[in-house]
Amino acid sequence: MTIAGFKTSAVAAGIKSGGVLDLALIYSDRPATAAAVFTKNTFIAAPLVVSKKHLEENGHRVRAILVNSGNANAATGEAGIRAACVCVEALAAQIGYGANEILVSSTGVIGRPLPVDAIKASIPRLVSALSPGNLEMLARGIMTTDTVPKIATAEIGSARIAGVAKGAGMIHPDMATMLSFIITDAEIPHRELQESLEYAVEQSFNSISVDGDTSTNDMVVVLANGASGIRLPADEFRAKLTDLCIELATAIVRDGEGASKFVELIIEGAPSEKAARTIGRGIARSPLVKTAIYGADPNWGRIVGAIGNSGIPLKSDHVDIYIGGVPISDTTREKARQKLSQKEVQIRVVLDSGSASARVWTCDFTEGYIRINADYTT
Repeated sequence: MTIAGFKTSAVAAGIKSGGVLDLALIYSDRPATAAAVFTKNTFIAAPLVVSKKHLEENGHRVRAILVNSGNANAATGEAGIRAACVCVEALAAQIGYGANEILVSSTGVIGRPLPVDAIKASIPRLVSALSPGNLEMLARGIMTTDTVPKIATAEIGSARIAGVAKGAGMIHPDMATMLSFIITDAEIPHRELQESLEYAVEQSFNSISVDGDTSTNDMVVVLANGASGIRLPADEFRAKLTDLCIELATAIVRDGEGASKFVELIIEGAPSEKAARTIGRGIARSPLVKTAIYGADPNWGRIVGAIGNSGIPLKSDHVDIYIGGVPISDTTREKARQKLSQKEVQIRVVLDSGSASARVWTCDFTEGYIRINADYTT
C-alpha cells in the first residue's frame, strides 16, 4: 500500500553485522502533523530526548523520521545526545529541511556509542533509495531480535493508514515497549491526533507483555500529512487507528522471544477498565503463569496469586477462571490442559467486583527466551 505524500527506505549501514538492513527513513513531501508517546523508563534514551525537543520546537510538524537498529544509543549521556543530533543534521542537509523537522529513533544494545560515521556515510544512499510503498523494507530496517517484519494497513474511505512496529523482547509497556511508526494521508489536527494515539496505545501497545521488562527507547509516532485532502471524523479515525495498533501489538506478542503460544487474557467484572487492564498486565507478566502455560499446566492458583499481586482492591474474593471456555475445577483439569496445549490460548477471568473489562495479550515463557537473552550481546 502507498500512502500519499510519504516515501520510505532502508539500507545496510554496517551497524549490525552481516549486511542486514539497519538504517531506515520515513519522509513526507509536505509538513506532517505529528503525535507521539514515549517510554516512561527513567533512563530515557538520547534519541527520545532529541525527538521530544524537536516536537516542542517545531509545533508538532515533521518532515522525516530517522531510525537505526543494532544500537540503542541509550545510557550514553551527553555524547549520545550529540551523536543523535549529528545524524539528524546530516539528514537535514541531504533533504533540505531544518534539523528540528526530523525525529530520530534507535533500538538495539544499550550502553554502546552510536556509530555516527557509519550512519552519516549511509544517509545519501538512504535518501536516494526513498520510494512510495516500501513498507516491508522499512519494517525490516528497524528489527532487532524480531523474526518477522510487522506491518499493518487500512483504508478509511479514500484515506489510507499504514504502520510498522518492532519488538519481541523487553515487552511490558509503560508506554510503550517497542518502536512503532504510523503514517496516514488523512488530515488530522494535532490535538485529535494526539488524543487518538493515546487512546489507541492504551488499548493496544499498553495491553501486551512478553517478559515484564520495559525499554529505554520505546516510542510510537503517528504522522498525518493531509495529502489525501480528506478530513476524517475524530471518532472514525480513532477507531481505525486503534484497530491498526492492536494488529501491530498482537504481532509483537506472536513474535515474542522464544514464545510458542499466543495468549489472550480477558478480564471481566473489574471495578474499572484501568483496574481490569492492571490485573491483566499482572497476570501477563507473571513468570509462574507463563511457564504454566508453556507446560499446559492448569494451575489456577498462579493466576489468583497474580491477581492478588496487582494491587487492585476488589469487592469480593470470588473469581471464576475459564481456559478456552472451560471453567477451571478439579473435574475439568484434563479439558483445561488440552486447551492450554494449543498454540492459541484464551484465559477469561471473571471477578465479582464491578462491570468493567479489558483485554491483554501475552505469550508463554520457554527455554528459547533464556537462550536469546543469555547471548544477546555476545
